[in-house]
Amino acid sequence: MNYGISGLSIIPLRKEPSEKSEMTSQILFGEHFLVHELFVGWCRVTMAYDGYEGWVDQKMVTPVTDRLFHKIEKSPSAVSTDILSLVPVTDEQNMMIVAGSSLPCWRPYKHEFSINRDVFKMNGKFRYQQPDNVRNFMIQHALMFFNAPYLWGGRSPFGIDCSGFTQIIYKMAGITLPRDAKDQVREGVALSFVEESQPGDLAFFDDDDGNIVHVGIIWQKNKIIHASGKVRIDNVDQFGIFNIDTKRYSHKMRVMKRILP
Repeated sequence: MNYGISGLSIIPLRKEPSEKSEMTSQILFGEHFLVHELFVGWCRVTMAYDGYEGWVDQKMVTPVTDRLFHKIEKSPSAVSTDILSLVPVTDEQNMMIVAGSSLPCWRPYKHEFSINRDVFKMNGKFRYQQPDNVRNFMIQHALMFFNAPYLWGGRSPFGIDCSGFTQIIYKMAGITLPRDAKDQVREGVALSFVEESQPGDLAFFDDDDGNIVHVGIIWQKNKIIHASGKVRIDNVDQFGIFNIDTKRYSHKMRVMKRILP
């Protein structure tokens, strides 16, 4: 087995080949990956979407052939945009997928996608082509995650971390970001002032050693949507994030970046 895809709603991606190991990320439904190594029921994989590596339980992997893997790479793909969608599998069974899931081998005129020999009808909302107003689209869907709980390594509305949140919102809008904040900060163009920011721009925050430790999405002037304890809205200025509940600064501003055109 050299290639795989997620046929489940969410697959935990772990640091080591063990169920007790730290979850570093998640593979959402329809996301495909390379399989490098097998070890006692575990697979070491690399995500095709963002190059992220980790270990997954082999029982959770849907194998795909070399031919299908490369077909998925080259074929059009859609992305689910409802917080939760139910995709019919049979007349009596549905499959649950979350926002940001991939719909491979997309058939735009039929609203269908396929994995191996299985063809699925997508009844929920999706994004196939880039939205006309990307910034409005991103903010609209970012607000849908409001109050989603924080989860280290999470990429879903049932649990999400700060960089998982920004990556998924950008994915839903048709823009690829790296998985971690320390890598996302290398993208785009730096802004000189907070006042220059527009909805959808990213703000990055560091610790006392200068390490990037947090990221969020600018909503409107001096407001940021970010995952800290939960997906929430706080004030932001040149000093950092001002938590509206504690009335204190929670994160120190490092840089603001414009990824969108």
